[in-house]
Amino acid sequence: MKKLSFIFVSFLIAPISLLSQDTIVEKVVERPERPAFESSYIIDNPTDVTFIKNTLEVHMAHRFGTVNGGDNDLIGIWAPANIRIALSYAPHERLTLGYGTTKFDRLQDFNWKVALLRQTRSNKIPVNVTYYGNFVIDARSADRFLVEQHRYSYFNQLIISRRFNSKLSLQGSASVSHYNLVPQRMRNDVVAMSLGGRYKVSSQTSILVDYTQPFVHHLDGVKLDMDPEPGFSVGVEFRTSSHAFQLFLSSYQGIVPQKNIMFNQNNFFDGDFLIGFNITRLYNF
Repeated sequence: MKKLSFIFVSFLIAPISLLSQDTIVEKVVERPERPAFESSYIIDNPTDVTFIKNTLEVHMAHRFGTVNGGDNDLIGIWAPANIRIALSYAPHERLTLGYGTTKFDRLQDFNWKVALLRQTRSNKIPVNVTYYGNFVIDARSADRFLVEQHRYSYFNQLIISRRFNSKLSLQGSASVSHYNLVPQRMRNDVVAMSLGGRYKVSSQTSILVDYTQPFVHHLDGVKLDMDPEPGFSVGVEFRTSSHAFQLFLSSYQGIVPQKNIMFNQNNFFDGDFLIGFNITRLYNF
């Protein structure tokens, strides 16, 4: 009788044990892939990176003047430079909230990033899908604006990225930039597409490339002198567990995304590029 009871209990427990094992294996297989990038920005564009909960990021971006901008400015280093200092905090591992202040035009930006989909190691989900947005206030003197709403601009971007292997990661994104106030005959909205990539040459060093193409449509079909030029950047990133330092050449000086996309007049391949760097530091609480 005891043997029959033991066999009966074993028969009941076995499926539960097998189911538990299957569940454990499934969880291991469906773990998220490591982030495609190691910094929250790939030079001038946001990446798919969000932080673990209760992480604070301090970000400083610096852009010198263009290298061909003057006769005595030491390849732009002595020219007027643009600076942005920002903080970002992760209340959730899929959500980051931030604030930044920029020197040119005294721009105050409030931004957010949401991880919608994450690439899995099993490739069941082959890409990351991330949404980035911001709201920017131009804090210059009131005599520049007829109404308060003219100070405001907005940026919305959908980022699709993939980590192909331990060395190569690529991302593409589509964005809409909007200014409430623009010069005459210029549209308030500009759509843009961006492509970026990272290739690791060592455990802590990567090569970065970033390109943005704005698409401007005119009702009369006539190109304006103020139409934005594409943005191109190439650089190198040095990374530790809590720091990232990017040194690069870029045609963008505005730093804030919609400022770059809608008003950039520099053409990288005509020599209108500048030296810039980004520094980030992470703090975990």
